[in-house]
Amino acid sequence: MAARSAFDEQLSLLQRDMLRMGVFVNEAIDKAVQSLQKLDRKLAEAVIDGDEVADRMAIDLQQRCLQLMALQQPLARDLRVIGTVLKVVTDLERMADHATDIAKVVLRLDGDAPPKPLLDIPLMAQRVQEMNREALDAWVQGDSERARRMAERDDEIDGLYRRLFDELLQVMQSDPRSVRTATYLLLVAHYLERIGDHATNLGEWTIYQETGELQDLNG
Repeated sequence: MAARSAFDEQLSLLQRDMLRMGVFVNEAIDKAVQSLQKLDRKLAEAVIDGDEVADRMAIDLQQRCLQLMALQQPLARDLRVIGTVLKVVTDLERMADHATDIAKVVLRLDGDAPPKPLLDIPLMAQRVQEMNREALDAWVQGDSERARRMAERDDEIDGLYRRLFDELLQVMQSDPRSVRTATYLLLVAHYLERIGDHATNLGEWTIYQETGELQDLNG
């Protein structure tokens, strides 16, 4: 019983720290988009520096998952939880990478104003952050249905991306001088669209954790 209690405590701490990483990553996304809106190099550099923190979090969580599997005797449900944490951490780490990619775009813009008002990009960022929070809440509650509903919101992200893509293409065609900055904004939109895909993956892993079934919610 003592060994089981110790295992349960370690598993609980693992889940808590994974949530902490999720909050950290969501804040990085928010700061990255803020740095773009304000063309704030210092804020962008802070996001880039923070990527190392996210990497360390991911490595720590992955090592602890492997230790729990190797040193304990987890039950089938426990194995699914540990396996889910391993997968979710990978998606969170990729989200942090994309936040860093956005911050690097800010540095490359070097103060150049965007060719059109930044409306869709902040909206995309808001939506993917909402998806992340919803995905993590669904995971905490073990709510497969909530995870499915969250994943359905990715269609809105895809729609925003397509609309922005078309608008920026028109801008570049009408004003060749805007090609450089418009291309960078397309990259930012792509990174946000990918973050939405990773949030959808979180929903898939929640369903796997609760049911043992792998489902494709990106279809």
